[in-house]
Amino acid sequence: MVANLARGAYSALGAGWHKGVQWGVGAPIAKLRRRSMPLPGVEGANGIADLLSAERAIRLPEPFEGRSLGRIGSLEVRLATRKSEIRRAQRLRYKVFYEEMSAVPSGLAALSRRDVDSYDAVCDHLLVLDHAAPKRKKPFVEPRPKVVGTYRLLRGAVAERHTGFYSESEYDLAPLLAAQGHRRLLELGRSCVLKPYRSKRTVELLWQGIYAYVLHHKIDALIGCASLEGTDPDRLALPLAFLHHHARAPEGWRARALPKRAVAMDRMPKEAVDTKAALHALPPLIKGYLRLGATFGDGAVIDHQFGTTDVFVTLPVEVIGARYRGHFAPAG
Repeated sequence: MVANLARGAYSALGAGWHKGVQWGVGAPIAKLRRRSMPLPGVEGANGIADLLSAERAIRLPEPFEGRSLGRIGSLEVRLATRKSEIRRAQRLRYKVFYEEMSAVPSGLAALSRRDVDSYDAVCDHLLVLDHAAPKRKKPFVEPRPKVVGTYRLLRGAVAERHTGFYSESEYDLAPLLAAQGHRRLLELGRSCVLKPYRSKRTVELLWQGIYAYVLHHKIDALIGCASLEGTDPDRLALPLAFLHHHARAPEGWRARALPKRAVAMDRMPKEAVDTKAALHALPPLIKGYLRLGATFGDGAVIDHQFGTTDVFVTLPVEVIGARYRGHFAPAG
């Protein structure tokens, strides 16, 4: 669901995750079982009631999340502290995913012009705000900065108390959680940036905010789904085979696509993979995570709603190079 920044953004880390990545577990969650829950975009009266109920129960963040986590010029990164800010992030997601890209909205999403699912109620929402953007003047309403970028963050401890990870709708995380249950995980997801703001500084701000969050919550590893454009795996044979043969996660970190949804990634033999051409074919996002030391799970998943082919990413914080950690560490 993601993934994840909007596809096409730039940075040493890549554009960001199209739908969702969640990392970190404060306590062992090896016994965490996937719970049944409405999938994003669920239709029908019960689905609408569930989503509205989830929004009313939305969890607002701790005091840490209310402070500025970084600023470059007129752009600031911080976590949402009001329900209205989360709604603005959902409108941004709708504009990018449904109006600009190829996602197909449900009736509820089309009606509200917001990308909403049940996970919004339990996640923290990272925002990039432009304080210099033109503001609409309304009587008795204080002008507010424009939301131009967002990332959704779900800690393992929070996932354990609620409905598990978003990624569990596509991947079997039980072996990974059993092996890494002693680590604090964080899933990142639903990331996007408004088109005029897809620049290095916006991406850097988002990652500065993520890194501050990682340090504050003592996160050990990041996980989630990254996306390749398109739903025909044969057309994506080269990049998928490259990830399978050259960047496969070690066994203790290797999530496997659910059997009913799995698409093989080893669509070419290793010796037939042209490494240079494969890297060129990968989205900036995935190339960025490769530079950081990320590895990938077994099997891809076709997401017809979003028009993407998803792969599962794991990135222990300890493998992120010192050069990148220093670059994105918050000042002070």
